[in-house]
Amino acid sequence: MRDSLIAAAFQLFLERGYEQTTVDDIVTLAGVGRRSFFRYFPSKEVVVFPDHDQCLDDMTRFLAASADSDDPVARVCGAARIVMRMYAENPTFSVQRYRLTREVAGLRTYELSVVWRYEKTLGDYLRTRWADRRDGTLRANVVAAAVVAAHNHALRHWLRSGGEGDPLAAVDEALEFVRSTWSPAPASDAPAEETEDVVVVITKRSTPMWRVVREVESSLGEG
Repeated sequence: MRDSLIAAAFQLFLERGYEQTTVDDIVTLAGVGRRSFFRYFPSKEVVVFPDHDQCLDDMTRFLAASADSDDPVARVCGAARIVMRMYAENPTFSVQRYRLTREVAGLRTYELSVVWRYEKTLGDYLRTRWADRRDGTLRANVVAAAVVAAHNHALRHWLRSGGEGDPLAAVDEALEFVRSTWSPAPASDAPAEETEDVVVVITKRSTPMWRVVREVESSLGEG
């Protein structure tokens, strides 16, 4: 029934337009009652984004299953890939939704709220992982925003092309840029360079040079 309602809604949105389609129109075409519609969708807007709640749950569980040894940046990049995979599973629907949201201002606003939920989930995870860092909150907010920006860059390019190409390969390339920028650099195996001793000697201008040299040697333990 849920799938029938989604199919009926998008058929009418494409034929009549989003604003011109009512919930009554949708349930009539689907052959169900209004109560059935609201059992699945609290509003007409939500029927345009029927898969995001489940995707957000999947992403949250993926982050929760992270081990302490996992690189936090790589983990949030993996979480973003789950979202792209959701879009890629139904290219026709994803492209139709993209075109619809470009035409309806109210849907763009709702879409921004969906994106914010993803970004908040990533940020919450990173803040927990970096709780012991002085810059943990700042770093978490910046990296979460960067991951979302990289994901959306690849997603919009794919949607504007009509769903052509491999969106997962595109998002992997974009996310690798984030990972390589923000993941901690590996520790160097090279031995640390020896530091040179610096000695400061304060003396009168008239002091003989041999006395200055003796004071330096004494400071270095060579006298």
